[in-house]
Amino acid sequence: MAAPKAAGEMGGGETPIVGPGRTEPEEKRNRGDIMSSPAVTPDVELDMKDVELNEMETEKQPMNAAASSPLTGSPGEKNGAVMVKVAEEKDREATAKFTGLSKEELLEVASTPAWVRTRWALLILFWLGWLGMLAGAVAIIVQAPRCKDLPKQEWWQKGGLYRIQKVEDFQDSAADGVGDLAGLKQRMDYLSSLKVKGLVIGPLHVNPKDDQAGTNLQEVDSSLGTLAEFRNVLQAAKKKSLKVILDLTPNYRSKSPWFSQPMDQNYELQEKMKEAIEFWLKEGVSGIQVGSVESLNDTQILDSWKNLTEQYAEDHARVLIAVTRKQDAPGIFSLLNETAGVDVLTSEYLVGLAESGQEDAKRGETVSQLIKNYIRAAGDKWAGWSVARPSVGYLDALRGEQILRLYHMLLYTLPGTPFTDYGDEIGLRDLPGQPAASSPIRMQWDNSANFGFSKEAQQSGSPATSNVTVQSQSGNKDSVLTFFQQLSDLRGKERSLLHGEFSEAASSSPGVFSYLRVWDQNKRFLAVLNFEAQESTVSIAHAHLPPEVVVELSTNPSREKKQLSLQGLKLEPLEGLLLSFVYVA
Repeated sequence: MAAPKAAGEMGGGETPIVGPGRTEPEEKRNRGDIMSSPAVTPDVELDMKDVELNEMETEKQPMNAAASSPLTGSPGEKNGAVMVKVAEEKDREATAKFTGLSKEELLEVASTPAWVRTRWALLILFWLGWLGMLAGAVAIIVQAPRCKDLPKQEWWQKGGLYRIQKVEDFQDSAADGVGDLAGLKQRMDYLSSLKVKGLVIGPLHVNPKDDQAGTNLQEVDSSLGTLAEFRNVLQAAKKKSLKVILDLTPNYRSKSPWFSQPMDQNYELQEKMKEAIEFWLKEGVSGIQVGSVESLNDTQILDSWKNLTEQYAEDHARVLIAVTRKQDAPGIFSLLNETAGVDVLTSEYLVGLAESGQEDAKRGETVSQLIKNYIRAAGDKWAGWSVARPSVGYLDALRGEQILRLYHMLLYTLPGTPFTDYGDEIGLRDLPGQPAASSPIRMQWDNSANFGFSKEAQQSGSPATSNVTVQSQSGNKDSVLTFFQQLSDLRGKERSLLHGEFSEAASSSPGVFSYLRVWDQNKRFLAVLNFEAQESTVSIAHAHLPPEVVVELSTNPSREKKQLSLQGLKLEPLEGLLLSFVYVA
Protein backbone atom coordinates (compact mmCIF):
# COMPACT_ATOMS: atom_id res chain seq x y z
CA MET A 1 0.00 0.00 0.00
CA ALA A 2 1.46 3.30 -1.01
CA ALA A 3 2.36 5.72 1.64
CA PRO A 4 0.22 8.77 1.78
CA LYS A 5 1.61 11.89 0.14
CA ALA A 6 2.65 14.77 2.17
CA ALA A 7 0.42 17.67 2.10
CA GLY A 8 2.81 19.61 -0.03
CA GLU A 9 3.13 16.82 -2.56
CA MET A 10 -0.47 16.60 -3.66
CA GLY A 11 -1.14 17.10 -7.24
CA GLY A 12 -2.31 20.38 -8.51
CA GLY A 13 -5.56 18.84 -9.62
CA GLU A 14 -6.53 17.80 -6.16
CA THR A 15 -8.08 20.18 -3.64
CA PRO A 16 -8.64 18.21 -0.53
CA ILE A 17 -10.76 19.63 2.22
CA VAL A 18 -8.56 20.10 5.20
CA GLY A 19 -10.97 21.83 7.53
CA PRO A 20 -14.66 22.62 7.51
CA GLY A 21 -15.33 24.88 4.58
CA ARG A 22 -11.61 25.44 3.87
CA THR A 23 -9.39 24.43 1.00
CA GLU A 24 -5.89 23.30 1.37
CA PRO A 25 -4.18 26.55 0.29
CA GLU A 26 -6.21 28.52 2.79
CA GLU A 27 -5.32 26.05 5.49
CA LYS A 28 -1.72 26.29 4.60
CA ARG A 29 -1.73 30.02 4.85
CA ASN A 30 -3.27 29.87 8.27
CA ARG A 31 -0.79 27.25 9.41
CA GLY A 32 2.04 29.21 8.00
CA ASP A 33 1.01 32.28 9.92
CA ILE A 34 0.77 30.33 13.09
CA MET A 35 4.00 28.56 12.61
CA SER A 36 5.77 31.78 11.88
CA SER A 37 4.63 33.27 15.11
CA PRO A 38 7.42 33.66 17.67
CA ALA A 39 5.34 31.88 20.22
CA VAL A 40 5.29 28.65 18.17
CA THR A 41 8.41 26.66 17.31
CA PRO A 42 8.73 24.91 13.97
CA ASP A 43 9.37 21.59 15.76
CA VAL A 44 5.99 21.52 17.34
CA GLU A 45 3.10 20.36 15.21
CA LEU A 46 0.00 22.31 16.08
CA ASP A 47 -3.24 20.59 16.46
CA MET A 48 -5.21 22.12 13.56
CA LYS A 49 -8.41 21.14 15.18
CA ASP A 50 -7.65 23.35 18.17
CA VAL A 51 -6.88 26.25 15.87
CA GLU A 52 -10.11 25.76 14.04
CA LEU A 53 -12.02 25.68 17.32
CA ASN A 54 -10.36 28.86 18.53
CA GLU A 55 -11.19 30.73 15.37
CA MET A 56 -14.53 32.49 15.32
CA GLU A 57 -16.56 32.43 12.23
CA THR A 58 -16.87 35.79 10.57
CA GLU A 59 -20.64 35.66 10.57
CA LYS A 60 -20.66 35.25 14.38
CA GLN A 61 -18.29 38.11 15.24
CA PRO A 62 -19.91 40.79 17.36
CA MET A 63 -20.66 44.20 15.88
CA ASN A 64 -18.13 45.83 18.18
CA ALA A 65 -15.35 43.46 17.27
CA ALA A 66 -11.84 44.80 17.25
CA ALA A 67 -10.57 46.43 14.10
CA SER A 68 -8.01 43.64 13.58
CA SER A 69 -7.94 39.93 14.32
CA PRO A 70 -5.79 38.95 17.27
CA LEU A 71 -4.58 35.96 15.34
CA THR A 72 -3.91 37.27 11.89
CA GLY A 73 -3.48 41.00 12.52
CA SER A 74 -5.55 41.65 9.41
CA PRO A 75 -8.46 44.12 9.56
CA GLY A 76 -11.60 42.71 11.06
CA GLU A 77 -14.74 42.20 9.09
CA LYS A 78 -18.25 43.50 9.98
CA ASN A 79 -21.13 41.20 10.64
CA GLY A 80 -22.27 40.00 7.28
CA ALA A 81 -25.94 39.80 8.25
CA VAL A 82 -26.02 43.47 9.25
CA MET A 83 -24.36 44.50 6.02
CA VAL A 84 -26.94 42.67 4.06
CA LYS A 85 -29.73 44.31 6.06
CA VAL A 86 -28.40 47.86 5.46
CA ALA A 87 -28.14 47.16 1.80
CA GLU A 88 -31.68 45.88 1.70
CA GLU A 89 -32.95 49.03 3.46
CA LYS A 90 -31.15 51.26 0.97
CA ASP A 91 -32.64 49.30 -1.87
CA ARG A 92 -36.13 49.70 -0.43
CA GLU A 93 -35.64 53.48 0.03
CA ALA A 94 -34.43 53.82 -3.52
CA THR A 95 -37.40 51.84 -4.72
CA ALA A 96 -39.93 53.91 -2.64
CA LYS A 97 -38.57 57.35 -3.60
CA PHE A 98 -41.17 59.40 -5.56
CA THR A 99 -39.68 61.39 -8.37
CA GLY A 100 -42.96 62.95 -9.59
CA LEU A 101 -44.04 63.59 -13.11
CA SER A 102 -41.86 65.14 -15.70
CA LYS A 103 -42.75 68.44 -17.34
CA GLU A 104 -44.00 66.69 -20.45
CA GLU A 105 -46.17 64.36 -18.37
CA LEU A 106 -47.64 67.26 -16.39
CA LEU A 107 -48.49 69.15 -19.56
CA GLU A 108 -50.10 66.06 -20.98
CA VAL A 109 -52.26 65.57 -17.86
CA ALA A 110 -53.12 69.28 -17.62
CA SER A 111 -54.39 69.28 -21.18
CA THR A 112 -57.05 66.71 -20.49
CA PRO A 113 -60.65 68.02 -20.72
CA ALA A 114 -61.38 67.27 -17.09
CA TRP A 115 -58.53 69.45 -15.79
CA VAL A 116 -59.33 72.23 -18.26
CA ARG A 117 -62.91 72.38 -17.02
CA THR A 118 -61.73 72.36 -13.39
CA ARG A 119 -59.36 75.27 -13.96
CA TRP A 120 -62.03 77.33 -15.65
CA ALA A 121 -64.49 76.63 -12.84
CA LEU A 122 -61.94 77.73 -10.16
CA LEU A 123 -61.04 80.87 -12.12
CA ILE A 124 -64.69 81.87 -12.49
CA LEU A 125 -65.35 81.23 -8.80
CA PHE A 126 -62.35 83.38 -7.83
CA TRP A 127 -63.44 86.38 -9.89
CA LEU A 128 -67.05 86.04 -8.80
CA GLY A 129 -65.91 86.05 -5.16
CA TRP A 130 -63.64 89.03 -5.73
CA LEU A 131 -66.35 91.01 -7.50
CA GLY A 132 -68.82 90.11 -4.74
CA MET A 133 -66.50 91.45 -2.05
CA LEU A 134 -65.88 94.61 -4.07
CA ALA A 135 -69.61 95.16 -4.52
CA GLY A 136 -70.18 94.60 -0.80
CA ALA A 137 -67.50 97.13 0.13
CA VAL A 138 -68.96 99.71 -2.23
CA ALA A 139 -72.45 99.12 -0.81
CA ILE A 140 -71.17 99.59 2.76
CA ILE A 141 -69.40 102.82 1.82
CA VAL A 142 -72.44 104.17 -0.02
CA GLN A 143 -74.92 103.27 2.70
CA ALA A 144 -72.73 104.25 5.67
CA PRO A 145 -73.42 107.77 7.04
CA ARG A 146 -70.77 110.18 5.88
CA CYS A 147 -68.79 112.27 8.34
CA LYS A 148 -69.26 116.00 8.09
CA ASP A 149 -66.32 118.17 7.18
CA LEU A 150 -65.03 119.91 10.28
CA PRO A 151 -65.62 123.67 10.14
CA LYS A 152 -62.56 125.86 10.18
CA GLN A 153 -62.00 127.20 13.66
CA GLU A 154 -59.37 129.56 15.00
CA TRP A 155 -57.64 129.09 18.32
CA TRP A 156 -59.97 131.45 20.24
CA GLN A 157 -62.94 129.32 19.18
CA LYS A 158 -61.48 126.11 20.63
CA GLY A 159 -61.65 126.90 24.34
CA GLY A 160 -62.06 129.54 27.01
CA LEU A 161 -60.27 132.86 27.49
CA TYR A 162 -59.07 133.98 30.94
CA ARG A 163 -59.27 137.69 31.68
CA ILE A 164 -56.78 139.48 33.92
CA GLN A 165 -57.97 143.00 33.35
CA LYS A 166 -56.50 144.30 36.58
CA VAL A 167 -52.92 143.07 36.53
CA GLU A 168 -52.30 145.12 39.69
CA ASP A 169 -54.54 142.70 41.65
CA PHE A 170 -53.19 139.39 40.32
CA GLN A 171 -49.65 138.90 41.68
CA ASP A 172 -47.13 141.28 43.22
CA SER A 173 -43.46 140.47 42.66
CA ALA A 174 -41.90 143.66 44.11
CA ALA A 175 -43.46 143.55 47.61
CA ASP A 176 -44.99 146.99 47.04
CA GLY A 177 -48.59 145.85 47.19
CA VAL A 178 -49.20 146.30 43.47
CA GLY A 179 -49.48 143.39 41.07
CA ASP A 180 -47.20 143.56 38.06
CA LEU A 181 -46.10 141.82 34.87
CA ALA A 182 -43.23 140.03 36.61
CA GLY A 183 -45.72 138.53 39.05
CA LEU A 184 -47.97 137.50 36.18
CA LYS A 185 -45.07 135.65 34.58
CA GLN A 186 -44.47 133.78 37.85
CA ARG A 187 -47.98 132.29 37.67
CA MET A 188 -47.79 130.98 34.11
CA ASP A 189 -47.71 127.33 35.22
CA TYR A 190 -50.97 127.83 37.06
CA LEU A 191 -52.59 129.59 34.11
CA SER A 192 -51.61 126.69 31.88
CA SER A 193 -53.32 124.24 34.25
CA LEU A 194 -56.67 125.95 33.62
CA LYS A 195 -56.79 124.48 30.07
CA VAL A 196 -57.78 127.83 28.55
CA LYS A 197 -56.57 128.94 25.12
CA GLY A 198 -55.51 132.48 25.88
CA LEU A 199 -55.18 135.38 28.33
CA VAL A 200 -56.77 138.80 28.01
CA ILE A 201 -54.47 141.22 29.83
CA GLY A 202 -54.80 144.86 30.72
CA PRO A 203 -55.01 147.62 29.68
CA LEU A 204 -51.38 148.30 30.63
CA HIS A 205 -50.53 151.52 28.83
CA VAL A 206 -49.90 154.95 30.32
CA ASN A 207 -53.22 156.71 30.82
CA PRO A 208 -53.60 159.76 33.05
CA LYS A 209 -57.35 159.91 33.64
CA ASP A 210 -59.16 161.82 30.89
CA ASP A 211 -55.86 163.12 29.52
CA GLN A 212 -55.64 162.26 25.85
CA ALA A 213 -52.40 164.14 25.30
CA GLY A 214 -50.69 162.35 28.17
CA THR A 215 -51.98 158.91 27.17
CA ASN A 216 -49.33 156.80 25.50
CA LEU A 217 -50.76 153.63 23.97
CA GLN A 218 -47.32 152.21 23.20
CA GLU A 219 -45.74 152.54 26.65
CA VAL A 220 -46.27 150.24 29.64
CA ASP A 221 -47.35 151.93 32.86
CA SER A 222 -44.28 151.89 35.09
CA SER A 223 -46.31 150.78 38.11
CA LEU A 224 -47.07 147.52 36.23
CA GLY A 225 -43.64 146.89 34.73
CA THR A 226 -41.61 147.52 31.62
CA LEU A 227 -41.77 146.59 27.96
CA ALA A 228 -39.02 144.03 28.57
CA GLU A 229 -41.12 142.40 31.31
CA PHE A 230 -44.11 142.30 28.98
CA ARG A 231 -41.96 140.54 26.40
CA ASN A 232 -41.02 138.02 29.09
CA VAL A 233 -44.70 137.39 29.71
CA LEU A 234 -45.21 136.76 25.99
CA GLN A 235 -42.33 134.28 25.90
CA ALA A 236 -43.49 132.45 29.03
CA ALA A 237 -47.04 132.19 27.67
CA LYS A 238 -45.78 130.91 24.32
CA LYS A 239 -43.91 128.08 26.05
CA LYS A 240 -47.21 127.05 27.66
CA SER A 241 -49.11 127.30 24.34
CA LEU A 242 -51.11 130.25 25.64
CA LYS A 243 -51.96 133.24 23.48
CA VAL A 244 -51.89 136.77 24.90
CA ILE A 245 -54.53 139.36 23.97
CA LEU A 246 -53.87 142.96 24.99
CA ASP A 247 -56.68 145.33 25.92
CA LEU A 248 -56.11 148.73 24.26
CA THR A 249 -59.15 150.65 25.48
CA PRO A 250 -57.46 154.09 25.54
CA ASN A 251 -59.05 155.96 28.48
CA TYR A 252 -59.56 152.91 30.70
CA ARG A 253 -59.26 154.85 33.95
CA SER A 254 -62.36 156.86 33.16
CA LYS A 255 -66.05 156.25 32.53
CA SER A 256 -65.56 157.57 29.00
CA PRO A 257 -63.21 155.04 27.41
CA TRP A 258 -62.81 157.06 24.18
CA PHE A 259 -62.45 160.52 25.81
CA SER A 260 -65.05 163.22 25.41
CA GLN A 261 -64.76 163.92 21.71
CA PRO A 262 -66.76 161.59 19.44
CA MET A 263 -64.47 158.96 18.01
CA ASP A 264 -65.62 159.44 14.43
CA GLN A 265 -64.33 163.03 14.68
CA ASN A 266 -61.24 162.32 16.76
CA TYR A 267 -58.83 161.59 13.92
CA GLU A 268 -55.78 162.00 16.14
CA LEU A 269 -56.94 159.22 18.45
CA GLN A 270 -57.85 157.05 15.49
CA GLU A 271 -54.34 157.39 14.13
CA LYS A 272 -52.80 156.68 17.55
CA MET A 273 -54.92 153.53 17.85
CA LYS A 274 -53.75 152.26 14.46
CA GLU A 275 -50.11 152.89 15.35
CA ALA A 276 -50.53 151.22 18.76
CA ILE A 277 -52.29 148.14 17.31
CA GLU A 278 -49.50 147.71 14.80
CA PHE A 279 -46.84 148.24 17.47
CA TRP A 280 -48.20 145.55 19.81
CA LEU A 281 -48.85 143.08 16.99
CA LYS A 282 -45.19 143.42 16.03
CA GLU A 283 -44.27 142.74 19.65
CA GLY A 284 -46.06 139.40 19.36
CA VAL A 285 -49.51 139.73 20.92
CA SER A 286 -52.11 137.37 19.47
CA GLY A 287 -54.96 139.84 19.51
CA ILE A 288 -56.38 143.18 20.55
CA GLN A 289 -59.41 143.89 22.72
CA VAL A 290 -61.21 147.23 22.86
CA GLY A 291 -64.05 148.18 25.19
CA SER A 292 -67.26 150.17 24.87
CA VAL A 293 -67.41 149.85 21.09
CA GLU A 294 -70.94 151.22 21.12
CA SER A 295 -69.30 154.62 21.79
CA LEU A 296 -67.23 154.63 18.62
CA ASN A 297 -70.06 156.27 16.64
CA ASP A 298 -68.68 154.67 13.51
CA THR A 299 -68.31 150.90 13.36
CA GLN A 300 -66.28 151.16 10.16
CA ILE A 301 -63.37 152.06 12.44
CA LEU A 302 -63.39 148.45 13.57
CA ASP A 303 -62.90 147.34 9.95
CA SER A 304 -59.68 149.31 9.65
CA TRP A 305 -58.39 147.77 12.88
CA LYS A 306 -59.33 144.32 11.67
CA ASN A 307 -57.31 144.89 8.49
CA LEU A 308 -54.27 145.47 10.70
CA THR A 309 -54.72 142.24 12.66
CA GLU A 310 -55.06 140.28 9.42
CA GLN A 311 -51.69 141.58 8.21
CA TYR A 312 -49.88 139.88 11.12
CA ALA A 313 -51.19 136.33 10.76
CA GLU A 314 -48.04 134.60 9.53
CA ASP A 315 -47.80 131.86 12.16
CA HIS A 316 -51.33 132.08 13.62
CA ALA A 317 -54.44 134.24 13.27
CA ARG A 318 -54.80 137.37 15.36
CA VAL A 319 -58.12 138.10 17.02
CA LEU A 320 -59.98 141.40 17.44
CA ILE A 321 -62.37 141.33 20.42
CA ALA A 322 -64.96 144.01 20.99
CA VAL A 323 -66.68 144.62 24.33
CA THR A 324 -70.02 146.40 24.67
CA ARG A 325 -72.10 147.44 27.64
CA LYS A 326 -75.33 146.78 25.80
CA GLN A 327 -77.55 144.12 27.37
CA ASP A 328 -80.19 143.48 24.70
CA ALA A 329 -79.50 140.87 22.02
CA PRO A 330 -80.72 142.90 19.01
CA GLY A 331 -78.72 145.96 20.09
CA ILE A 332 -75.58 143.90 20.67
CA PHE A 333 -75.57 142.19 17.31
CA SER A 334 -76.64 145.27 15.41
CA LEU A 335 -73.07 146.42 16.03
CA LEU A 336 -71.78 143.38 14.16
CA ASN A 337 -74.33 143.63 11.39
CA GLU A 338 -72.84 146.99 10.47
CA THR A 339 -69.30 145.72 10.29
CA ALA A 340 -67.35 142.54 9.55
CA GLY A 341 -64.34 143.70 11.50
CA VAL A 342 -64.84 141.89 14.82
CA ASP A 343 -64.02 138.26 15.52
CA VAL A 344 -65.66 138.03 18.97
CA LEU A 345 -68.13 140.35 20.65
CA THR A 346 -68.62 140.10 24.41
CA SER A 347 -71.29 141.90 26.36
CA GLU A 348 -73.12 142.13 29.67
CA TYR A 349 -76.06 140.26 28.24
CA LEU A 350 -76.21 137.67 31.03
CA VAL A 351 -75.69 140.17 33.83
CA GLY A 352 -79.42 139.96 34.54
CA LEU A 353 -78.99 136.35 35.60
CA ALA A 354 -76.39 137.27 38.18
CA GLU A 355 -78.21 140.34 39.44
CA SER A 356 -81.52 138.55 40.11
CA GLY A 357 -81.99 138.02 43.79
CA GLN A 358 -83.78 134.78 44.39
CA GLU A 359 -84.31 131.68 42.30
CA ASP A 360 -87.86 131.01 41.34
CA ALA A 361 -89.80 128.13 39.86
CA LYS A 362 -89.54 129.57 36.35
CA ARG A 363 -85.86 130.42 36.40
CA GLY A 364 -85.10 127.65 33.89
CA GLU A 365 -87.58 129.08 31.39
CA THR A 366 -86.08 132.56 31.83
CA VAL A 367 -82.55 131.32 31.14
CA SER A 368 -83.77 129.26 28.20
CA GLN A 369 -85.42 132.27 26.57
CA LEU A 370 -82.35 134.46 27.09
CA ILE A 371 -80.00 131.91 25.56
CA LYS A 372 -82.22 131.13 22.56
CA ASN A 373 -82.76 134.84 21.81
CA TYR A 374 -79.03 135.50 21.90
CA ILE A 375 -78.14 132.56 19.64
CA ARG A 376 -80.90 133.55 17.23
CA ALA A 377 -79.66 137.16 17.09
CA ALA A 378 -76.07 136.03 16.60
CA GLY A 379 -76.90 134.00 13.50
CA ASP A 380 -73.61 132.96 11.94
CA LYS A 381 -71.61 135.40 14.11
CA TRP A 382 -69.38 133.93 16.79
CA ALA A 383 -70.71 134.61 20.30
CA GLY A 384 -68.83 135.36 23.49
CA TRP A 385 -70.24 134.54 26.94
CA SER A 386 -69.56 136.14 30.32
CA VAL A 387 -71.62 137.07 33.39
CA ALA A 388 -69.24 138.44 36.00
CA ARG A 389 -66.84 141.36 36.06
CA PRO A 390 -66.53 144.28 35.84
CA SER A 391 -70.08 145.55 36.37
CA VAL A 392 -71.51 142.88 38.65
CA GLY A 393 -68.83 141.34 40.76
CA TYR A 394 -67.68 137.82 41.36
CA LEU A 395 -70.20 135.06 40.89
CA ASP A 396 -69.52 133.36 44.17
CA ALA A 397 -70.36 136.51 46.10
CA LEU A 398 -73.78 136.57 44.46
CA ARG A 399 -75.12 133.12 45.15
CA GLY A 400 -72.42 130.99 46.62
CA GLU A 401 -70.50 128.08 45.24
CA GLN A 402 -73.48 126.18 43.86
CA ILE A 403 -74.60 128.89 41.46
CA LEU A 404 -70.98 129.57 40.52
CA ARG A 405 -70.54 125.99 39.35
CA LEU A 406 -73.87 126.15 37.53
CA TYR A 407 -72.85 129.23 35.54
CA HIS A 408 -69.46 127.74 34.72
CA MET A 409 -71.23 124.73 33.21
CA LEU A 410 -73.61 126.99 31.29
CA LEU A 411 -70.88 129.15 29.75
CA TYR A 412 -68.58 126.26 28.84
CA THR A 413 -71.25 124.15 27.13
CA LEU A 414 -72.89 126.86 24.97
CA PRO A 415 -71.76 127.51 21.37
CA GLY A 416 -69.24 130.36 21.48
CA THR A 417 -66.20 131.45 23.47
CA PRO A 418 -66.53 131.50 27.29
CA PHE A 419 -64.73 134.28 29.18
CA THR A 420 -63.66 133.69 32.78
CA ASP A 421 -62.47 136.50 35.04
CA TYR A 422 -59.55 135.72 37.33
CA GLY A 423 -60.69 134.32 40.65
CA ASP A 424 -63.98 132.87 39.37
CA GLU A 425 -62.28 129.50 38.95
CA ILE A 426 -61.80 129.28 42.73
CA GLY A 427 -64.89 131.20 43.87
CA LEU A 428 -63.11 134.43 44.85
CA ARG A 429 -65.51 136.71 46.73
CA ASP A 430 -66.04 140.45 46.66
CA LEU A 431 -65.34 142.47 49.78
CA PRO A 432 -68.50 142.72 51.87
CA GLY A 433 -70.37 145.99 51.82
CA GLN A 434 -68.50 147.49 48.87
CA PRO A 435 -69.66 147.96 45.28
CA ALA A 436 -68.33 145.30 42.98
CA ALA A 437 -66.86 147.66 40.40
CA SER A 438 -64.78 149.54 42.98
CA SER A 439 -63.66 146.80 45.33
CA PRO A 440 -60.07 145.74 44.58
CA ILE A 441 -60.11 141.97 44.94
CA ARG A 442 -56.68 140.45 45.03
CA MET A 443 -56.08 136.92 43.87
CA GLN A 444 -55.69 134.48 46.76
CA TRP A 445 -52.96 131.91 46.22
CA ASP A 446 -52.31 130.38 49.64
CA ASN A 447 -52.63 131.04 53.36
CA SER A 448 -49.35 132.85 53.76
CA ALA A 449 -49.25 136.61 54.40
CA ASN A 450 -51.64 138.47 52.08
CA PHE A 451 -52.73 135.06 50.78
CA GLY A 452 -49.59 134.84 48.67
CA PHE A 453 -50.45 137.92 46.60
CA SER A 454 -47.59 140.01 47.99
CA LYS A 455 -44.70 139.78 50.41
CA GLU A 456 -45.45 143.22 51.83
CA ALA A 457 -46.45 143.52 55.47
CA GLN A 458 -49.88 142.07 56.06
CA GLN A 459 -52.58 144.58 56.83
CA SER A 460 -54.08 144.42 60.29
CA GLY A 461 -57.51 142.90 60.51
CA SER A 462 -57.02 140.72 57.45
CA PRO A 463 -58.29 137.16 57.78
CA ALA A 464 -55.57 134.65 58.50
CA THR A 465 -56.87 131.69 56.54
CA SER A 466 -59.29 130.92 53.75
CA ASN A 467 -60.48 127.90 51.81
CA VAL A 468 -60.87 130.07 48.71
CA THR A 469 -57.24 129.80 47.65
CA VAL A 470 -55.49 128.08 44.79
CA GLN A 471 -53.38 126.01 47.17
CA SER A 472 -56.32 124.70 49.23
CA GLN A 473 -58.24 123.67 46.10
CA SER A 474 -55.43 122.27 43.96
CA GLY A 475 -55.58 118.47 43.85
CA ASN A 476 -58.92 118.43 45.70
CA LYS A 477 -61.33 116.51 43.47
CA ASP A 478 -64.34 118.20 45.10
CA SER A 479 -63.12 121.80 44.70
CA VAL A 480 -64.42 124.48 42.37
CA LEU A 481 -60.99 124.71 40.78
CA THR A 482 -60.91 121.01 39.88
CA PHE A 483 -64.45 121.25 38.49
CA PHE A 484 -63.45 124.23 36.35
CA GLN A 485 -60.34 122.48 35.02
CA GLN A 486 -62.34 119.38 34.05
CA LEU A 487 -64.99 121.47 32.34
CA SER A 488 -62.45 123.58 30.47
CA ASP A 489 -60.63 120.44 29.33
CA LEU A 490 -63.84 118.91 27.93
CA ARG A 491 -64.70 122.16 26.15
CA GLY A 492 -61.36 122.15 24.38
CA LYS A 493 -61.31 118.55 23.11
CA GLU A 494 -64.87 117.30 22.53
CA ARG A 495 -66.10 117.99 19.00
CA SER A 496 -69.74 118.27 19.99
CA LEU A 497 -68.82 121.02 22.46
CA LEU A 498 -66.40 122.66 20.04
CA HIS A 499 -68.69 123.10 17.06
CA GLY A 500 -71.79 121.03 17.70
CA GLU A 501 -75.32 122.16 16.96
CA PHE A 502 -77.39 123.60 19.79
CA SER A 503 -80.96 122.46 20.35
CA GLU A 504 -83.18 122.74 23.39
CA ALA A 505 -84.53 119.58 25.01
CA ALA A 506 -88.00 119.50 26.54
CA SER A 507 -88.04 119.53 30.33
CA SER A 508 -91.02 118.66 32.50
CA SER A 509 -89.97 121.31 35.05
CA PRO A 510 -89.98 125.08 34.31
CA GLY A 511 -87.05 125.51 36.68
CA VAL A 512 -84.79 123.20 34.65
CA PHE A 513 -83.07 124.28 31.44
CA SER A 514 -81.76 121.47 29.24
CA TYR A 515 -80.15 121.45 25.79
CA LEU A 516 -78.12 119.23 23.47
CA ARG A 517 -74.78 119.74 21.76
CA VAL A 518 -74.51 117.36 18.81
CA TRP A 519 -71.86 117.02 16.13
CA ASP A 520 -72.21 114.34 13.47
CA GLN A 521 -71.24 110.86 14.71
CA ASN A 522 -69.20 111.99 17.72
CA LYS A 523 -70.07 111.60 21.38
CA ARG A 524 -73.03 113.81 22.19
CA PHE A 525 -73.79 115.91 25.24
CA LEU A 526 -76.90 116.88 27.16
CA ALA A 527 -76.73 119.72 29.70
CA VAL A 528 -79.42 119.69 32.40
CA LEU A 529 -79.33 122.75 34.69
CA ASN A 530 -81.58 123.07 37.71
CA PHE A 531 -81.98 126.75 38.60
CA GLU A 532 -84.36 126.03 41.45
CA ALA A 533 -83.13 126.21 45.03
CA GLN A 534 -84.80 122.89 45.79
CA GLU A 535 -84.60 119.30 44.60
CA SER A 536 -86.32 118.65 41.31
CA THR A 537 -87.44 115.47 39.55
CA VAL A 538 -87.78 115.90 35.80
CA SER A 539 -88.15 114.00 32.57
CA ILE A 540 -86.13 115.12 29.54
CA ALA A 541 -87.24 114.44 25.97
CA HIS A 542 -85.66 114.96 22.55
CA ALA A 543 -85.64 113.04 19.27
CA HIS A 544 -81.90 112.39 19.54
CA LEU A 545 -81.93 111.19 23.13
CA PRO A 546 -81.61 107.52 24.16
CA PRO A 547 -83.46 106.18 27.22
CA GLU A 548 -80.29 106.32 29.34
CA VAL A 549 -77.24 108.58 29.42
CA VAL A 550 -73.93 108.66 31.30
CA VAL A 551 -72.91 111.30 33.84
CA GLU A 552 -69.88 113.08 32.39
CA LEU A 553 -69.65 115.87 34.96
CA SER A 554 -71.78 117.26 37.77
CA THR A 555 -71.72 120.47 39.77
CA ASN A 556 -72.37 118.20 42.77
CA PRO A 557 -69.03 116.52 43.62
CA SER A 558 -70.76 113.59 45.33
CA ARG A 559 -72.71 112.59 42.23
CA GLU A 560 -71.56 109.20 40.90
CA LYS A 561 -70.56 108.90 37.27
CA LYS A 562 -72.99 106.23 36.16
CA GLN A 563 -75.87 105.64 33.77
CA LEU A 564 -79.08 107.53 34.45
CA SER A 565 -82.58 107.32 33.06
CA LEU A 566 -84.00 110.50 31.56
CA GLN A 567 -87.39 109.66 33.00
CA GLY A 568 -87.72 110.71 36.61
CA LEU A 569 -84.24 112.26 36.75
CA LYS A 570 -83.52 113.64 40.22
CA LEU A 571 -81.52 116.87 40.53
CA GLU A 572 -80.14 118.46 43.68
CA PRO A 573 -80.87 122.16 44.34
CA LEU A 574 -78.91 124.31 41.86
CA GLU A 575 -77.30 121.20 40.36
CA GLY A 576 -76.11 120.99 36.81
CA LEU A 577 -75.39 117.77 34.95
CA LEU A 578 -73.36 117.30 31.81
CA LEU A 579 -74.52 113.96 30.39
CA SER A 580 -73.14 112.09 27.40
CA PHE A 581 -74.28 109.37 25.03
CA VAL A 582 -72.84 107.75 21.92
CA TYR A 583 -74.07 108.17 18.38
CA VAL A 584 -76.25 105.35 17.07
CA ALA A 585 -76.93 105.16 13.33
